[in-house]
Amino acid sequence: MPAVAPYLIRAYHQWMEDSNLTAHILVDCQHPNVKVPSPYIQQGKIVLNISTEAAKSLIINNDMIQFRARFDGKSEEIHVPILAVLTIYAAENGEGMFFEKQSSDSDATSEQPQKSNLTLLD
Repeated sequence: MPAVAPYLIRAYHQWMEDSNLTAHILVDCQHPNVKVPSPYIQQGKIVLNISTEAAKSLIINNDMIQFRARFDGKSEEIHVPILAVLTIYAAENGEGMFFEKQSSDSDATSEQPQKSNLTLLD
């Protein structure tokens, strides 16, 4: 079953665009396959403006967010795996959503299954 995070990211992004808010994402840059300009990474994270004014050719699919953006006047290609997105929020009011840090599929298969906390009631 596909993860829900990319659908929520697309929904929040669309809501922010419709509300004339500026969509930002906080990215865990230590996640594999993150491609962002390294001088702008702080404490292993980067905040990216993904509004239509800032993010050219924006694609948000089930696996990745990619776009072109300018940093100090230089155009950069940005690639962010969905699993590296920690939050999406509106710059103007901070409204948005945090995402739980998820492991990749290869990490998930190596973990032991979690025991359920559910109790059967008669």
